[in-house]
Amino acid sequence: MNHLAFVFGLLGNIVSFMVFLSPLPTFYKIYKKKSTEGFQSVPYVIGLFSAMLWIYYAFLKPDTTLLITINSVGCLIQSSYICFYLFFAPKYARVQTVKMLVLLNVVGLGLIMLLTHFLAKDDSYRANIVGWICLVFSLCVFVAPLCVVRQVIRTKSVEYMPFLLSFFLTLSAVMWFFYGLLRKDYNIAIPNVLGFIFGVLQMVLYAIYKNGKKVVQEKQHQLPEILQSQIIAIEEQKLPDLKDQIIDVVKLGGIAVEIIPVLPVLVV
Repeated sequence: MNHLAFVFGLLGNIVSFMVFLSPLPTFYKIYKKKSTEGFQSVPYVIGLFSAMLWIYYAFLKPDTTLLITINSVGCLIQSSYICFYLFFAPKYARVQTVKMLVLLNVVGLGLIMLLTHFLAKDDSYRANIVGWICLVFSLCVFVAPLCVVRQVIRTKSVEYMPFLLSFFLTLSAVMWFFYGLLRKDYNIAIPNVLGFIFGVLQMVLYAIYKNGKKVVQEKQHQLPEILQSQIIAIEEQKLPDLKDQIIDVVKLGGIAVEIIPVLPVLVV
């Protein structure tokens, strides 16, 4: 049974590592544009907090090397994302990110460690308390993709829900569920049941609305064509000032159209 748990834990490490690397295209886009634009740092701050919390839990439990390894890698990758974000973010977003880091990863985690250390009787009781905190936090994080699911249903488009990311998140939830189940660690197993359900739901929605993206794109491309015809009409009427104003609207519209949400990543 322990050997089988090791296999699922090892596979969980591999799949979770791929999930951690999934935001790389986002940061490549930030690098090319030299600006974070509409991107947010919240998923990466939460991801860092989650990884640090699970490492603390793992140190309180015996034989949790696989849990420590993947979350240590997660801490490194999420910290790299945050540093990269801070480098290209505007001042307001940078300040908000630092505040969130201090509040969640310094004050929040510090209080959990101090309170459990002084109030808990021994390591076993302390591990149970931290495990329950991890379980509740994991459930909250797994509920977060509901906003993306609602957006897909409302727009009838999967443009903002990549299939591969949903697939690997579902696969990760399966691996860590069996790892927790075989080790009889329900603090790991229970949250991943919810992760699996939401993952399957996202893939089902992808299958239903996978052709809806073209409709949305076609509607978006109609606007510049209409404005272009207006510009031609204005040229014929020799109204250069109004023409320039419409061109400015087109440029502003091109900037406002791009909305790229980022999903939080949770690995347990």
